[in-house]
Amino acid sequence: MSNFMNKDFLLHNDFAKKLYHDYAETMPVLDYHCHISPKEIAEDRRFENITQVWLGGDHYKWRLMRAFGVDEKYITGDSSDKEKFLMFSKCLGKAVGNPLYHWAHLELRKYFDYDGILNEKTAEAVWEHCNKKLAEADMSVRGLIHKSNVTLICTTDDPIDSLEWHDKIKEDTSFDVKVVPAWRPDKAKNISKPDFKDYIDKLSEVSGIKIDSFKALKDALHNRLDFFASKGCSVTDHALEFVMYYPASDDEIEAIFKKRMSGETLTNEEDLKYQTAFMLFEGREIAKRGWVMQLHFGCKRDNNTPMFEKLGPDTGYDAIDAYYPMAQLADFLNALHTEGNLPKTILYSLNPNDLPIINTILNCFNQAPYVAKIQQGSAWWFNDTKTGMEDQLRAVAESGNLSGFVGMLTDSRSFTSYTRHEYFRRILCAYFGTLVENGEYPEEDLDILGGIVKDICYNNAVNYFEFPLETK
Repeated sequence: MSNFMNKDFLLHNDFAKKLYHDYAETMPVLDYHCHISPKEIAEDRRFENITQVWLGGDHYKWRLMRAFGVDEKYITGDSSDKEKFLMFSKCLGKAVGNPLYHWAHLELRKYFDYDGILNEKTAEAVWEHCNKKLAEADMSVRGLIHKSNVTLICTTDDPIDSLEWHDKIKEDTSFDVKVVPAWRPDKAKNISKPDFKDYIDKLSEVSGIKIDSFKALKDALHNRLDFFASKGCSVTDHALEFVMYYPASDDEIEAIFKKRMSGETLTNEEDLKYQTAFMLFEGREIAKRGWVMQLHFGCKRDNNTPMFEKLGPDTGYDAIDAYYPMAQLADFLNALHTEGNLPKTILYSLNPNDLPIINTILNCFNQAPYVAKIQQGSAWWFNDTKTGMEDQLRAVAESGNLSGFVGMLTDSRSFTSYTRHEYFRRILCAYFGTLVENGEYPEEDLDILGGIVKDICYNNAVNYFEFPLETK
């Protein structure tokens, strides 16, 4: 019998197996950060074939195919869905060592009851098998969410969004999974982007406030924050190149805002001063409301100009940015902390070299009564690999409180990506199991360790975000 991805996949000793099967395996999923569509949840979308649910917006898979030299017509082009699936399958069969190999097979097993291997030889049969499975009644979007044991989903939403689909979901009592918005105001922060002025006009219209100054912008955002709060929002997310700290006076920020709105180009220093003022405003508002602030940084985006112009953002042309002025992260957190306005904050860097440094910085600001008030986020994007997750767990454990960690996020546009939580949980239990096996944690306290596993899988997120859910 093949040993490939059996029930003890990644669990290399009896301690790891016990921790996973007795504590982690059946824990629910709390999806506190993702990019799935609330519209598709509200409409309970059905997929005609596996390409639609698997390849439609997954730039992880697109990047893999490009690495194999696949023509773009089979990736984002006009080839048929079947041709795209067959081409991806051919690539996947040779993607040894890539986490996509594991993710894809976990998804095939969990959602499609397919225990075999996907490659060029099996692709035709898998295509037929999965499409037949998708025709079953419980394979709609909501069915996939229920199969994943999800209790709550935080989508990612712009301040100008109407949140109408969230209303429709909430009104539908037949669906028992909570779906709430998360505040993502990047377009109001990115002052040097070409579409900034157009966006400000839209925000003016939606908020009912004429935005002709930075003060007016803050008033408009405050208005929309209240609206989001009325829809159950308590989580924010911000994408930054790095967490900057270039403080400036109110008059200077007003002059910078006026300059940009008049059509002039800002200097790099002016841009950084504006973004600093914007993020300080955000931090204060988030703290006042008792929300959680998430900061994602360390990414160099849209690197292939011709393909960006053709396909737009989030299509597989982003990379890790190694530039990171660590002192400015500390200064930014300290500025909010000194005012008494530092909210609960989760820090995610795309650069794995930042892990130990960030942990030493955040521990300067942890204090009672919060458990891990400022914490290192899960291994994100290019780092949600086996080694990336192991490194993140080790870094948090060695310099802080791993038992207080809020655990894995989905960060995906796909409704079958929830198997990433299984992948993470297996790696978590393997890490703890190795510590016990090596005599670094007592075997006699395995039940305590099991409780920590359950907390990291689910309970910590419930408590940290203060969602209206019961712990398990």
